[in-house]
Amino acid sequence: MLVLVSLERERADIIDRFKRVIKSSAEVVSGFYVTGDADFVLYVTARSMEDYEQFTRRFFYENPDIKGVKTMVIMDRVKAGFAVPVEDASDEMNPHVGAPKK
Repeated sequence: MLVLVSLERERADIIDRFKRVIKSSAEVVSGFYVTGDADFVLYVTARSMEDYEQFTRRFFYENPDIKGVKTMVIMDRVKAGFAVPVEDASDEMNPHVGAPKK
């Protein structure tokens, strides 16, 4: 599941505290501090919806720093991976790098 989390206030101590909570949770596979409508996006795993409900009660509802939570259930993983193509500085000097193959 992907979970959008909004904090009660955007203060450095609250953000840092929530980052530590994210890092210590086994259910949170990945966590991102983001801009936009939410403050954090979490990738959360659970064996069942009952397990997820227990997680939400413990992780979100008992935390007074959290203003709101929106859960999105993943229907299908279309593509996964975080590899980012990065050009080497020496590639800029080589005119053949990135040129169409013949």
